[in-house]
Order: sequence, then C-alpha cells, then structure tokens
Amino acid sequence: MTLFQGILLIIFFVFAFVGYKIISKVPSLLHTPLMSGMNAFSGVTVLGCLSATALAVATSSKILGCIAIILAMINVVGGFGVTDRMLRMFHKKDSGKKEDK
Repeated sequence: MTLFQGILLIIFFVFAFVGYKIISKVPSLLHTPLMSGMNAFSGVTVLGCLSATALAVATSSKILGCIAIILAMINVVGGFGVTDRMLRMFHKKDSGKKEDK
C-alpha cells in the first residue's frame, strides 16, 4: 500500500465516522424527509462509481468499484422505498363507497 492509498483510507474512515455522527443526531421526525431529498445525490454517487469503475485498471480497483456500485444502488432503492412508504402514509384511505353526483 502506498502512502497515497493510506491517506485515502484514513480520509474514508474519518468521513464515515463523521457522517455516522451527523446522521445519528438527526431527529427521527426529520430523517425520512431528509433521506428522500438525498436520493438525487445518491444517484450522482452511482454515476461516480460507474465512472470510476469503468476507468479502473487494476483488478482490485474494479472489484472495489463493483462493490461501491452495489452499495450505492442499495442506498438509492432503499431511499425510494422509504419515500414511497412515507408518501403512502399521507394518502386518504378509500372506504370503498362511491358518491354519485
């Protein structure tokens, strides 16, 4: 492992820890609306993963890129699933009766 790769690994773990700390302090009432708003950024992450994996030369970089693509897609699909569930909570339930006018 080169010095540059070590620095990148340290940066990754520091930001993962900081991100966890930030998200853990968000109240649960705000978490779902914030998550639904972040789906667009998750889509950009998928594009970045695809680009980085396509330009990768080493096999280990390609494997890490594929793992990153899978994890980013899980994030996107999960975010849209939670958003859909949240939006369904606010729909009026039909009682099965139709009003004739």
